[in-house]
Amino acid sequence: MVLILPTVSAVSEANPEKILDYPWDHSPITVYIDDSNVPEHYSPSYYAQIEKAMEYWEEGGNGNLEFTPVFKLVDSKEADIRIKWVENLENVEGAPQGVAGYASPRVSDGRFVRVDIVLEVGNYQGRAWYQYGDATMLSIAKHEFGHALGLGHSSNRKDIMYPEYEQREDINPLLLSKYGPILQMAALAALVVLLSLGVSWLRSRKKRKKLENKYFK
Repeated sequence: MVLILPTVSAVSEANPEKILDYPWDHSPITVYIDDSNVPEHYSPSYYAQIEKAMEYWEEGGNGNLEFTPVFKLVDSKEADIRIKWVENLENVEGAPQGVAGYASPRVSDGRFVRVDIVLEVGNYQGRAWYQYGDATMLSIAKHEFGHALGLGHSSNRKDIMYPEYEQREDINPLLLSKYGPILQMAALAALVVLLSLGVSWLRSRKKRKKLENKYFK
């Protein structure tokens, strides 16, 4: 019999205990990332954050796992863990305010048979909607992968499994990829101007010093 456990979200009040000590009966754990059916404000840089999240847990994560996970990316929707993005969980799936992602495990005979992870690309601050930056997406992905590896929530605010996320930065990755080169050129031009001004000031100072030595001895 397959059971569907209650969805575990990044800000839910779920039981903080572990879901399962050994949730998977095989290794590697296959992962499918749906980067084709994506919302309007999806950033291609989010894919890399999923890879970083997997590496985080493969390297030990928060230290609370009973096993060392090994992941394998596959191009198949039959993967053990399936990841997709939506524009905003509140609007698309009616999630409570503040929920940034959730993991929905299916269990058979005490083991996970599949976990669906859904991540949103932004949320509301007041009436305005803001795009998540890469650092925020990485934090959310790490948290949801923790659930997919059998961890519940932590009462330690410094733990990645604490049931709350904070928007750590709001650098829009789409704008950054579009205007990043322009900003870099502008910064370089500003640096050149500052260096030129510095050189001119040094030359002027030397000339003034010579005049002072000549006429004010």
